[in-house]
Amino acid sequence: MSEVSSNSHSTELTSQYIAQVTGDLERNAKEQDRVGAEIEALQEQLRALQHDHIVLVNMQDALGGPDSTPGAEVATAPSVPHQASAEPEQSKGKKAAATGAKKTAPKKPAAKASSVKASSVKASTTAAKPTLVELIRGHLEKQSEPRSAAEITTALTQAHPDRSVKTTVVRTTLEGLVAKSHAHRSKQGSSVFYTTAVTSEPAPAEPQQEAVSD
Repeated sequence: MSEVSSNSHSTELTSQYIAQVTGDLERNAKEQDRVGAEIEALQEQLRALQHDHIVLVNMQDALGGPDSTPGAEVATAPSVPHQASAEPEQSKGKKAAATGAKKTAPKKPAAKASSVKASSVKASTTAAKPTLVELIRGHLEKQSEPRSAAEITTALTQAHPDRSVKTTVVRTTLEGLVAKSHAHRSKQGSSVFYTTAVTSEPAPAEPQQEAVSD
């Protein structure tokens, strides 16, 4: 009888362990699915942020913002002293240090010349192509009705298929125009629409009237 009771007790324990392990496995699988979904969402957000960063940098360059070449020149400048300081340690006399300093000296004008060439190339490209701000203002001036950022993006993409125009960049540019009073923003329900700012033309006529009165 004792053997039967012990066997039944062991089977009950085994069934309890099985049930517990099964429940733990189910919870583990659900947790893996939840964490995996969060990781995918975060990766998607990271990709979107990286893409927006690239677009914003391109827009900054197109608007004539701070040039990235001076930063590259500053970043590369410390490498010249490091090379000059490393050469005397490896050389056996003062002559090697002097020659190493002479060799590293001509690198700075070359870097400056390359930055000047890069800036001239950027200036020529920006002069050849209208900026996104100019395209958006020109499009708004031609419209008789308010347009949303998505509509403006679609129109610019069709008119300029060679340019990569994103809705987020267009919306940011439109908000900048609104801040500078170059455009007006109106909201209809949950949608935001933009129109060009109406410029007052009678201003140049005032000096003429004063000249006549004189």
